[in-house]
Formats: sequence, C-alpha cells, structure tokens
Amino acid sequence: MRAVVFEHFQTFPSLTEVARPTPGPGEVLLKVAGSGACHSDVSIYKEFTPDTPGAIPPAFVLGHEVSGWVEEVGVGVTGFEKGAAYLVYGPIGCGHCPACSRGQDTYCHNVASMDYLATGIGRDGGMAEYVTVPARNLVPLGDADPVAAAPLSDAGLTPYHAIKLALPKLAGGGRTALVIGLGGLGQVAVQILTALTGATVIATDMKADAMERAAANGAVTVPGGEGQVEAIRELTGGRGVDAVFDFVGAAPTIRTAQQVVARQGRITVVGVANGTVDWSFFGNPYEAELTNTYWGTIEELYEVVAMYRAGQITPQVERFAMDDALDAYRRLEAGELSGRAVVVPHA
Repeated sequence: MRAVVFEHFQTFPSLTEVARPTPGPGEVLLKVAGSGACHSDVSIYKEFTPDTPGAIPPAFVLGHEVSGWVEEVGVGVTGFEKGAAYLVYGPIGCGHCPACSRGQDTYCHNVASMDYLATGIGRDGGMAEYVTVPARNLVPLGDADPVAAAPLSDAGLTPYHAIKLALPKLAGGGRTALVIGLGGLGQVAVQILTALTGATVIATDMKADAMERAAANGAVTVPGGEGQVEAIRELTGGRGVDAVFDFVGAAPTIRTAQQVVARQGRITVVGVANGTVDWSFFGNPYEAELTNTYWGTIEELYEVVAMYRAGQITPQVERFAMDDALDAYRRLEAGELSGRAVVVPHA
C-alpha cells in the first residue's frame, strides 16, 4: 500500500510502498477515509533532531488525525461491524497508570518507557491506505462524513480540551474570550466557544481571509500588528480578556496575551512555537493564570464528535488524493492552505 513515511530527521517525507498492516490482538484494521496534515508533522520531519525532547526515531508513517472504516479485527476484538466509520483517538499510553485510567493517555506516567506516543507519532499513522489502531481508541462517527471529521481528532480535540478547562472563567454575563491564531485549531476554537459559552469571542490573526471565516462563525475580529492590543482592550471596556487561547505560542503572541488578559483571567498556550516570555509580580494582572495544554482525553473526543454530528463544529477541509499527499505538506509548510489538508487515500 502507499503511505507517507518519515524516514530521516530534517528530511522531507516520502510517498512510498509499504506492507499493509495486520491487526494484532486488541487492534482494528481501518481502511483510511481521511488523514489530516498537521503542523506537528512538519515539526517532526523538518525541525526535530535525535536530541529534541520527545523526538522518536524514524522510520514511521505520518498521520495522527485519522478516520476510517473497519476492515478487519484482531484477536479478542468484538463489537465492530465491517464498514462502520470511526474517528481515531491518537494518543496511546501504557493503559494502566492513573492518567491512562482516566483516558488521559497524553499524560501517561510511563511515557519514557513507551516506543511511541500516538498513532502517527512513533507508531505508523493514517497517512496511508490502511492503519491499525487499538480498539479502545476508536470513537464511532455513525453516518457523519468521516473525511471532514478526520482533523477533529487533533484540531477539534485540542482546542476543546483547552476551552473546557477554562470554562469557569467564562461563566456569567459580560465575559470575553480571545483566540490568537486562526489556523485549523483556532477556527474550530471559535466555533466551540460560540457553542459552549455566552462570551463575546474576539479573534485575531494577520490574515484577512482567516479573520473573515472567524467572523462568519460569530467572532469579533481584530487584525494583528500595530494597535492590536489597544483594540482588544477597548472591546473589553478596558478590563481585559477573561480567557485567552494562543494557538501560535510564539513569544510575540504570548506577550500579546499577557498584555490583554484581565485580573483573575487565564492564558492557555496551545501552539507549540516554543516562545518564551518574561513574568514579573507587578507586570502580571493579579491572579491571572498562564498555562499550557496538550491534546485531550478520549472522553472529550466523544464530546467533540457529538458536537460535530450536531452541526456545532464544521471543519473547513481541502481534500487531496493520495498521489498529491506530499503536495499537501508542501503547501502546509508554505502557509498556502486556507483550511485543513485532508488526504483521502481511496478517492
């Protein structure tokens, strides 16, 4: 079968022939419906080195945003009908520590002893015609479009987890939320905030078309650049933003978040641009929190799918045939995609 393989650090992946996998005990073989191309993939093959924290040696198939149809099951697996559509929960922990028992494989206590972190991160992923996944990691999609759903396993789950943790800051009248960075995750975050809260959602980006899409989903937009901080604070009546979600994570965007957050507000850095910032007692609004999050739980992915099926989340996807999978990554690197690139192997 054809697959997009990460073969060497700091080297563009290849589209090559690999053996079709066979499901082991407790696993399911999926015929891949769609696989999202994520900036994390770019970091894995372009930026990581063997010494990068969290780096896992190649080679493996990329693709951690995956949906598909059941093709066959391994030993001990029951309750799955061939042809049924599922979304894959990517993270895979040890399965027996306290975090994994909560479905929070992202924070597995035994991660240092694991050979991989997730489907598509160390373990062969879904940027291929077929993929095997643990049966436990499958979330049913019913009759919903699995291709459009594929990015939700990260681009939906990651913002949902961050927003859910910040909901206490957004309870009550007159609250505001700010989304910094309107790529795939930021656009879904606007939709989630609009569906789950009564807060005024402010969205900011350097790209006009990205802000137009956010505005269409109910956000008040502020362009990046000169006057950005002042405009955001003006929209809050000068008091600042109750919950800020930074989907970039670079030093300038975190600094912007610090300048606009309200007293007792919360800044959640979701983007992994690895920015660093200064902090001081009197420079930080009293009791304003600065934190980060990583992915989410499998229980939360069930909730994300429920929102998708109810029409509350509509990811914008651009579909690519398997032959064009590498072009999807090239365009992702160049910033030329307006939505999430989803490779459809069996189109």
